[in-house]
Amino acid sequence: MTCMSRFILVFLGCLAVLFPLDLYQPVQQHVILPLTSAIAYVCVAIMHLWDSHVAAQANIMRNTLSGGGIEIVAGCSGVEAVIILVSAVLAFPAPWKYKLAGIGIGFFAIQSLNVVRLISLYYLNEWNHVWFEWFHLYLWQALIILDALVFWLVWLRWLPRNPPPPQAPPPSPPLAATA
Repeated sequence: MTCMSRFILVFLGCLAVLFPLDLYQPVQQHVILPLTSAIAYVCVAIMHLWDSHVAAQANIMRNTLSGGGIEIVAGCSGVEAVIILVSAVLAFPAPWKYKLAGIGIGFFAIQSLNVVRLISLYYLNEWNHVWFEWFHLYLWQALIILDALVFWLVWLRWLPRNPPPPQAPPPSPPLAATA
């Protein structure tokens, strides 16, 4: 099996396991819902730097004056992009310490962009619902997946290169006869 074939099989295998696991009810209840709530609270903490009229309640970010807001549902948690990244990292032949670092830093990178995404969507929903829908359904979905791809490519460049195999020393010159 070629290295490329192995990568593709492991990548697809990880996706085939992790995507259904993401939909499994106990995972939704004990991982995804707490994650979406934590993301909402992080977003609101950041937004309080300039907007004191926003509050988080579980996975909902709400304007305390108008009552409007957004709910962060399972598909908005960034987990799908993380699953793609994790699958790609696990499929690539690299030492485990680099894989674990890539997964951890990649999770943080994707969630950081997701926080920016959610804050922007909150304000777009406040200002113009048509723009909110377009950004939510099209632009931000693509950018989050692109974030996973770009991070994976950066991670690949970060991996140590295999040193070239040692070369045999050049042959020594023949000994000159002494008389």
